[in-house]
Amino acid sequence: MKIQQKKLRIKQLDKKIVPLTDLSVSFSPSSGWINAIRTALGMSLSQLGKRLGMSPQGVKDMETREAQGSITLQSLQEAANALDMRLVYVLLPRSGSLEKYIESRARKLAREIVLQTDHTMELEDQGLDQSALQDAIEQRTQQFKDTLPRQLWD
Repeated sequence: MKIQQKKLRIKQLDKKIVPLTDLSVSFSPSSGWINAIRTALGMSLSQLGKRLGMSPQGVKDMETREAQGSITLQSLQEAANALDMRLVYVLLPRSGSLEKYIESRARKLAREIVLQTDHTMELEDQGLDQSALQDAIEQRTQQFKDTLPRQLWD
């Protein structure tokens, strides 16, 4: 994929992701969403089971799997449909945006490479001063952000 297409895709995803960053604070009910919504609606296990085509025990097992984090997306979607809800699924970067994530990875890699090179140069008594070192890290960071090499993810 061409670099411009990659950058456009990142910008487009960030437009969708950034408004959702408030969701990054986990606010799922400890009993899981299925149980919380079902009980808030006053719906019994039998009633939800009937909508799902399963036994009350099957619904209880589903709620337990959700609370434990072992439920499948397909099961969540089925429960959402039975409760007349929408399932929303998203992966949010911890840094707040894909661009910030890329910047962080690029800076880390740039720093490793520049410091390794500087160490070799110091052995030959040709090391850089702190200002030149920082400039080199910034330049390499920008280069990585501009080219998005695969080695960012190693």
